[in-house]
Amino acid sequence: MAEKLAPEKRHAFVHNGQKVFEWDQTLEEVNMYIDLPKGVPTKLFRCTIQAGHIEVAIRGNPPYLNHDLMHPVKTDSCFWTIEDGEMHITLQKREKGKTWSSPIQGQGLLDPYAAEQEQKRLMLQRFQEENPGFDFSQAQFSENCPDPRTFMGGIRSD
Repeated sequence: MAEKLAPEKRHAFVHNGQKVFEWDQTLEEVNMYIDLPKGVPTKLFRCTIQAGHIEVAIRGNPPYLNHDLMHPVKTDSCFWTIEDGEMHITLQKREKGKTWSSPIQGQGLLDPYAAEQEQKRLMLQRFQEENPGFDFSQAQFSENCPDPRTFMGGIRSD
């Protein structure tokens, strides 16, 4: 049932007509996906993740991404991998349940409707996590969605 509440699609950040990266999020993580240039050995790529900053580059070249993150992350739980020509960066949210409007500050922000849809999906994901025997995949909110971090006493940490 939880997979029904997983991100349905990736959000794309496009700059000057070129896709810079795609991303999605869960209650605990923000995932970034970057298509890598062909013909460059994977060992030359690097990704540096700090609590509030990310840098992606090919060694010996200026950074492809060099931005502050939208919100702080737990650096000891963040990692990156390369598979099938794509860099996948997993950022562990410092504040579980916080809805991010973009992975990086000031770039590729979700429009208000998409941000509300994300918050609703994360709220349902929280309900599913706390009540594993129930299926919330078809649930709907009649008005504004509450903040999943604070609704009814906040997210339980086990």
